[in-house]
Amino acid sequence: MTTNTAQVALDEAPLTTTGSIPIVRPVDLLRFATAGSVDDGKSTLIGRLLYDSKSIFADQLESVEQTSKDRGDDYTDLSLLTDGLRAEREAGITIDVAYRYFATPRRKFIIADTPGHIQYTRNMVTGASTADVALILVDARKGVLEQSRRHAFLTTLLGVRHIVVCVNKMDLVGYSEDVFNAIHDEFTEFATRLGIQDFTFIPVSAKLGDNVVKRSENMPWYDGPTLLSHLERLHVASDRNLVDVRFPVQYVIRPQSNDTTDYRGYAGTIASGVMKPGDPVLVLPSGLESTIAAIDTPDGPVDEAFPPMSVTIRLNDELDISRGDMLSRPTNAPDALQNIDALICWMDESAPMKVGKKYAIKHTTKWARCVIKDIQYRIDVNTLHSDDSVKELKLNEIGRVQFRVTQPLFVDNYHRNRTTGSFILVDEATNKTVAAGMINQLPQSN
Repeated sequence: MTTNTAQVALDEAPLTTTGSIPIVRPVDLLRFATAGSVDDGKSTLIGRLLYDSKSIFADQLESVEQTSKDRGDDYTDLSLLTDGLRAEREAGITIDVAYRYFATPRRKFIIADTPGHIQYTRNMVTGASTADVALILVDARKGVLEQSRRHAFLTTLLGVRHIVVCVNKMDLVGYSEDVFNAIHDEFTEFATRLGIQDFTFIPVSAKLGDNVVKRSENMPWYDGPTLLSHLERLHVASDRNLVDVRFPVQYVIRPQSNDTTDYRGYAGTIASGVMKPGDPVLVLPSGLESTIAAIDTPDGPVDEAFPPMSVTIRLNDELDISRGDMLSRPTNAPDALQNIDALICWMDESAPMKVGKKYAIKHTTKWARCVIKDIQYRIDVNTLHSDDSVKELKLNEIGRVQFRVTQPLFVDNYHRNRTTGSFILVDEATNKTVAAGMINQLPQSN
């Protein structure tokens, strides 16, 4: 039995060598987003993770301590480490997505601290769209709320395959095992309806640090991992698509020098699949075929490349390739569609989406124009029911929409490929991003 070397590297090796160039494998990096209702303690939990893992600078801690003191708090409010906007600190809620970075000996992390308020659902969608894991916080005193269900639904809709339910503020319910079990059972029933397959429950106190980085002595009945330990060991390598080669061309490199070498390379980020010199490739939309001559990086050539590496591909043939084109396998190409059927999250507060409206669409590295043909239904994210009587989509609403594009897009189902299955819509008059979309249904004909 043969073994894919890229898969082995993703699964096992935090640092290996491809050719002569050392490459940090994607398994080292875990992206996770917080989600949940308002005041469940998302920002405090992130602050506690950063503080207990010693991932903040002394001056940052001093600033947070001083701000806490100025506000009259008798404790250091760690949520201030992520709630950086003045409006966020005054209102005590998260408004915009805050990204934080830290590392342990086992892994590197990118955290997206997203808002819990329904008004900022679009911000939450933005933060969770690139996450490997979602941390859904539930206030132990309040149980599973409407907004907790909303965010659980949204994370699964966005293709997040791993969910960690942090039952927070356990110190305020006397570290009760019965309270934890009740929330566990209620959320499990809801998660089953959503089709969530991998979810873990951890009782924590973000304010006091119980089971965040260090194991709590106040909950001897819990024998599972701490939050950080779980995140360090969570296996996400198999989530990446290493089968379907998709390489959207970002830029054509032609060095402007007197060098006699005729260099032509196609730069971009690998969306999925594994690419090696000698592999056959299909160029879309031209349909021309060639083979890979070399794969270059800023540090030199490599023997293979895989997501999310940014590389320059050189081919053995001189072909007409430009930004927005895509390389794939000749025997495994994406669908070329002009009639698109997708789920849309509407993000524009100034005007709703209506049938007949025209927008610019950006899919991978390709720009085109589109017109809305039909709004089939709006999803009630609280009940999971669909309303097919709606004629428009308003701010933060999600619905199934059909539209036609001026030129074919090379797409995959979103849950198979989050890069080629997603897009954004832009209002050309204002240059505002008005919607994010997920191609979950592929039309039978175009």
